[in-house]
Amino acid sequence: MNARLLPYVLIAPVTLFLCLFFLYPFVLVAKQAFSTGAGFSMDNFRDVVTYWKFPISLKNTMLLAVAVVPVQVALALLMATMVTRMQKGRDLVLYVWTIPLGISDLAAGIIWLAIFEQSGFLNTMMNGLGVVDKPVNLLSYQNPGIVFLAIALAEIWRATAIMLVILVAGIGLIPKEYYEAAEVFGASPWKRFIRITLPMLRPSLQTALVLRVILAFEIFAVVAALGGTLFPVLMGETYAYQFDLLNSGAAAAMALIILAISIGFTLIILRILRVPKGASI
Repeated sequence: MNARLLPYVLIAPVTLFLCLFFLYPFVLVAKQAFSTGAGFSMDNFRDVVTYWKFPISLKNTMLLAVAVVPVQVALALLMATMVTRMQKGRDLVLYVWTIPLGISDLAAGIIWLAIFEQSGFLNTMMNGLGVVDKPVNLLSYQNPGIVFLAIALAEIWRATAIMLVILVAGIGLIPKEYYEAAEVFGASPWKRFIRITLPMLRPSLQTALVLRVILAFEIFAVVAALGGTLFPVLMGETYAYQFDLLNSGAAAAMALIILAISIGFTLIILRILRVPKGASI
């Protein structure tokens, strides 16, 4: 085979897959979002944005992303640094910490529901310690802060492992000579982390942040399990439009709004964490 044609032949299956399962569905969704019975229209977007639940779901989604993502970045950096420095038991610890990766979103929500529900572990413990006289309904409209905290904790527990795996791989690619030279010159562990690890980890950190922020705006199953209708989010409203209200045009418009928000924050992260040309993860 001609060497010039070989690269195109190799990427042809992937290109076909993307066209069939991404581009074509995206075109259909965009067509639904921008069309009504009268043809091209912005009515679906207008109906979605002016609905009373939209600002609440947008605010909740943003608050959840702002509360969860920074904590996950800090935890993933700490855990990745600890794992990298371990001499023994490194693989076992990494395996245990990444177990949540094998659990679905809904299963993670149900696990934390078993902790926070009225007959759950937390109520049983508080009742046993004498903190409360009888089980308390923590996940109710009377305790919006606890509902938010439960969702945030479940999401941190479930998705931090994604960032951890990426950062561990990134730290493993940093040449050990840099740390040895810094140690010779008397640099403290904190200085080595600030001056060597973080700058060299920028490509991995960028990838992890982009992936995590995109997933943060798509959160749905954990919220459905723990908050239900008490904590509306953008993806939850998209589901409600599609399956409860049977309004596929509005659901498509919501999906495009979520996509636009994700792209916007992705561009911000790429701008802030600019990776030099030729750098690798």
